[in-house]
Amino acid sequence: YGAKIRAPHALVMTFLFKSGSLREKLKAIAQATYTHSRNLACFVFTYKGLMALQSRLQGKKIPFHSFFAACIGGWLVFGENNPINSQIIMYLLSRILFGLSRLAVEKGYVPQPKQDPFPLVAALIWGIVLWLFEYHRQTLQPSLQSSMTYLYDDSDVWHDISDFLIYNKRTDSK
Repeated sequence: YGAKIRAPHALVMTFLFKSGSLREKLKAIAQATYTHSRNLACFVFTYKGLMALQSRLQGKKIPFHSFFAACIGGWLVFGENNPINSQIIMYLLSRILFGLSRLAVEKGYVPQPKQDPFPLVAALIWGIVLWLFEYHRQTLQPSLQSSMTYLYDDSDVWHDISDFLIYNKRTDSK
């Protein structure tokens, strides 16, 4: 599963934003795919193993087991701060914020909104990220910085249609 998810992403991001030879780019794609796949496999093995162990020790499965097993697996497998783990954690964070919001409404902790809150959330997210990009760029994750630099800085200079279709950074040889 990790290879299925990471390989296409690494391929696109590497060829869009990384410099280096074809060999170096292919090596980076393979390394990112391997790291993502290995970490997911190790996490699943750790999580399922701890779930089985807890269930066996207590004679039944209880909700705390999943939280505890995932915390241990997250610490052991995803605890190293590297680009792959960082991206996975950011992906999960965005999903759990949405999930916890829905759960809060479902459980009655937060009233059901009268209007869809998504437009407001979208506005706030884009407002914050562009403010961070313009004034505190170093706080953003490197791949987000690269994407935003491409979209908001590099797009200020155009040479021809290849800037739009391929990449708008000129080298001296072109």
